[in-house]
Amino acid sequence: MISMIWAMDENWLIGKDNLLPWHYPKDLAYFKSHTKDYAVLMGDMTYQSLKSYYIKKPLPFKKIYVANINDAIYPDAVHIKDVHSFFESTEEDIMIIGGKTIYQLSLPYADRLYITYILKSHEGNVYFPKFDLSLFNLNEYQTEDGLIFAVYERKLL
Repeated sequence: MISMIWAMDENWLIGKDNLLPWHYPKDLAYFKSHTKDYAVLMGDMTYQSLKSYYIKKPLPFKKIYVANINDAIYPDAVHIKDVHSFFESTEEDIMIIGGKTIYQLSLPYADRLYITYILKSHEGNVYFPKFDLSLFNLNEYQTEDGLIFAVYERKLL
């Protein structure tokens, strides 16, 4: 199963200069609870950003895949040069954790979406790519402290 997780504000903002433009402890806890001990796929910029937070600790994922079209070596991750081939060949459950380009490339393969809606506007410069949410069914919904935690499953065609 290919799952994706992200938080976005009411304007679909997801980032500011390769960092989160907000700090919501409940959203961070939600992210951690859904990614800890999971195989994750992220882009190089997201990987570098996370490494800046986890300077002295290993990233808390079961397995790490980093997508980068350039040749790269990651001491704690597997380099993925072709995301499409990766999705077509993997049998692992994978959680997509960012950034924008990886989200855009992953959307056609996603079975499940974990979206945190932030019910206010923030400043930033990276937006989630627009997509057709009607391709998914809303399965779970919880509102808490100005956040909506929603889980969607792809509709069977």
